[in-house]
Amino acid sequence: MKEHVEPIPLYAQGFFIVDSSGLFNQMVIFDYWDPSGYYKKISSDEDLLREELEKIKSNMQYFLDCERLLINGEETRPLVKYVSLGFRGKEELPYLFFHIIFKGEIVEGENIYEDYFDEEVAEYDYVVTWIFPLGARVVSADVGVEYSLFENRRLLVYHVKAGTTVRGYEKIVFELSKSHR
Repeated sequence: MKEHVEPIPLYAQGFFIVDSSGLFNQMVIFDYWDPSGYYKKISSDEDLLREELEKIKSNMQYFLDCERLLINGEETRPLVKYVSLGFRGKEELPYLFFHIIFKGEIVEGENIYEDYFDEEVAEYDYVVTWIFPLGARVVSADVGVEYSLFENRRLLVYHVKAGTTVRGYEKIVFELSKSHR
């Protein structure tokens, strides 16, 4: 029998898709190395899988509840709507997918997203991609690392390397034109 080794996080991807209505859809994918097959074992039992996914969803919600998230100065609460488990071709390479939503009042002109959270050291590399609505453009961003802008400043992308101190604050200022509201 294989010795049980906790799944080790390898990499993460976060996608924020912002709608001009003020709905923010956040999708996060965590990739793991799971040499003991923990997630494969769980995935073969419906009850165990459901129980594990509920626990994972609850844990993610707890961490989100510890953040202070503001859209144009008004606090909003992110909610975990869905979590699933999958595999990247091998049972040793599971991933967890999260769908999270939050809403804020988006206005014509300048909008500000701010997130306050605990400072931490990144345990693994990750990339974050923000996709703003057509007609929007990022004016400025303070995400603690260098970032790139694409598609007429509508896409913002940044990478965080393992070992980087993530200081616990992000701010993105973006404009939304009247014609795309």
